[in-house]
Amino acid sequence: MSLRPNVLLITLDQFRGDCLSALGHPNVRTPHLDALAADGVLFTDHWAQCAPCSPGRASLLTGLYQMNHRVLRNGTPLDRRHPTLATEARKIGYDPMLFGYTDQTADPRTISPSSPRMRTYEGFAPDFAVHTPLGEDGALWRQWLAERGIDLGDEPKRIWRPNGGDRHPTGAHAEPPAFGAEETETAFLTGRVIDHLRERDGGAESDGNPWFLHVSHLRPHPPFVVPAPYNTMVAPADAALPVRAASREVQAAMHPYLRYALDRTALSSFVYEAPGMVADLDDEAVRTIRAVYYGMIAEVDAEVGRLMAFLKERGAYDDTMIVVTSDHGELLGDHYLFGKLGWFDGAYRIPLIVKPAGSPVFGRVDVITEAVDVAPTILQAIGVARPPAMNGRSLLPFLHGEVPVTWRNAAHWEFDFRETASGEAERALGLPLDACQLTTLRDDRYKYVHFSGLPPLLFDLGRDPHELDNRADDEDYRDIRALYAERMLSWRAVHQDRTLTGWDLTAPSGPLHRSPDRGQW
Repeated sequence: MSLRPNVLLITLDQFRGDCLSALGHPNVRTPHLDALAADGVLFTDHWAQCAPCSPGRASLLTGLYQMNHRVLRNGTPLDRRHPTLATEARKIGYDPMLFGYTDQTADPRTISPSSPRMRTYEGFAPDFAVHTPLGEDGALWRQWLAERGIDLGDEPKRIWRPNGGDRHPTGAHAEPPAFGAEETETAFLTGRVIDHLRERDGGAESDGNPWFLHVSHLRPHPPFVVPAPYNTMVAPADAALPVRAASREVQAAMHPYLRYALDRTALSSFVYEAPGMVADLDDEAVRTIRAVYYGMIAEVDAEVGRLMAFLKERGAYDDTMIVVTSDHGELLGDHYLFGKLGWFDGAYRIPLIVKPAGSPVFGRVDVITEAVDVAPTILQAIGVARPPAMNGRSLLPFLHGEVPVTWRNAAHWEFDFRETASGEAERALGLPLDACQLTTLRDDRYKYVHFSGLPPLLFDLGRDPHELDNRADDEDYRDIRALYAERMLSWRAVHQDRTLTGWDLTAPSGPLHRSPDRGQW
């Protein structure tokens, strides 16, 4: 193995944390991800920091909570001053290369107002060399499909139309698209990664220097459709119904924001040309969509397996640190919702698998870990000190069977629900723009959700693991609510921006810097 390892960071977009067969899921089949986890460590209690894609990926790449990086929505710029995984790896000679996307809007202070980068949220995080850009429009993939004779239709989204006519009245279906299993976006991007590594082995770059690749796959992100054989891999009748209240009305009564979301989540955002609202789907339609999602997971699992097989064939697998995770989860019908929003577990629990370079390690870690931990983990593995501002901590001790004494005892995430294009959220809920936000603190017993401009929520997960009974106004839980509000305030105080706060320039012996790791919440 070289002095420094190769690094392969794979993200699978909108991948629920419970959707691994290694975790005993009754429907999903993930033999390749399971095999990778068997060569490393599977973190079973891992959480995203925020949603949707741009905020979630900002936390993943900067190691910062949303309250510090302030990427609030798709389209909020990432402040150029923040160190990222790529900027730090580049400092020691890596050339971090991106296949896919990072959904980071450029800092407008650093580019011309006329730049095309000012008009898209699908930009790239600083210091990644972009090998194959592949956003939601899938331009390069679509071009590749056209060269293979696939009928693309007359506008970009038509590629997701079902290739048959068997659709539920709501629009839900398990029909395949016009392209096959070897022609998915995931297959296309995996092929580009393999081609790059093959060319690198035979070219001037094959000088023994390690490589650093970030492979960012779009699936299982909607639209929910997948080619055969994955579309029928799970029978809808076998898919369990989601966790939800007895009716949409009962669910909506839980909180004003939840009522707002239920009234505005259209099915067309998840299934091509499907009419109606997600909250109105019947059981058959929900089971159908869930079964298709599980098939999409099997498809991306197969492509991860294809890449792992290539690395083994080329003798690079053992020399490569491999990290597989997601940006956020998917509600998949839980609480009458699809997508990634609000405070519910399904939108924020995500997978994390870490396989180190060198000798394999084996195990599962059941303590709470967060997306902000990924960047510090990779940086420590390649020999880079964690920037002082980063909120996350390295997970490498867990790979050696060690548990840090001061490890966190709760997960935290944030969600901003402003709608900057139309102002709809502010008008509908009667809130100032910057009050359209919530913060969640979750441990093994309670979940507390604080809103800047709306009532809080409190769930007793010990008695109510499915988050169906809000106890915030229950007199018996008054002290618990106060305690968790205090804990959240303490968490924010400890983790607010500390870029320079650790420095002391007045010490007699010269400038000092104190590590923040002496204590963690």
